[in-house]
Amino acid sequence: MVESFLAYLQSEENRSPQTLVTYRVALEEMEAYLRDCDESLSWTTLDQDVARDWMVELMEKGNAPRTVCKKLSALKTFYRYLLRCGLVKSDPVRLLQGPKQDKPLPQFVRESEMDELLDGNYFADDLAGQRDRLVLLILYSTGIRLAELHGLNWADIDLQSQQMRVTGKRRKQRIVPFGNELRDALLDYRQRLSVEKPNRSEPEAVLVNLKRDGRMSRGQIYQTVHHYLSMVTTLKKRSPHVLRHSFATAMLNNEANLQSVKELLGHENLATTEVYTHTTFEELKRMYNQAHPRAK
Repeated sequence: MVESFLAYLQSEENRSPQTLVTYRVALEEMEAYLRDCDESLSWTTLDQDVARDWMVELMEKGNAPRTVCKKLSALKTFYRYLLRCGLVKSDPVRLLQGPKQDKPLPQFVRESEMDELLDGNYFADDLAGQRDRLVLLILYSTGIRLAELHGLNWADIDLQSQQMRVTGKRRKQRIVPFGNELRDALLDYRQRLSVEKPNRSEPEAVLVNLKRDGRMSRGQIYQTVHHYLSMVTTLKKRSPHVLRHSFATAMLNNEANLQSVKELLGHENLATTEVYTHTTFEELKRMYNQAHPRAK
């Protein structure tokens, strides 16, 4: 059942490889839980009480509410599939609710800090330094996700019209514009790359592993971002996703409308984008408290 479900998600729903891994892990954990509880339990005999006990155990093991909710979401999607295929007679998890999640405001790097990083002397003058700066510049200039950057190919980038085709969640594509600075950085990097690494194994990849050849891995991109952000910010989170937050916050702080930011980020719902209005309001409050003589 699990294998046919995952095959369906991949072929019919166009779910990302990461989503498939997340769903597989959640369902395999549930299968193991069922075996430990009672060997007679299966996907067809599971009931709401057993599923709720599973969630409680996940919480007791230290899983965050957000993690438990993701696992529950996988289970709910799985049972909708089983019900639609006639493999079960009822959906035992339809009415289950996940634990309440705290919703902290997105963390972001200030514009002044990003200016200091991108305009300063933090990057080496070799090809690796040029590539690393490009990683930070792409993420901050476009707001694309780590997975989207990892899969970016030269064929996806139109330097003349200054836009890139991005493949996001569920393999949905969107067009993201970019400015002159990023265009020039891409041109310079591509030219230098073709001279210094003419025989690379994946010539279509924008970001390359300069030590082992091939495409730069997600882990390398993450570590690159974390390393350089550590030089200019004291934020606890210094990830590619923080640069996505920073992009959205900078756009709204400079009078971009919410609908435009939604389209650029590839959000399906405007409500997902609205969290950044709270972020910018918190910034306004900070500035008010700092500047107004009667705010103390």
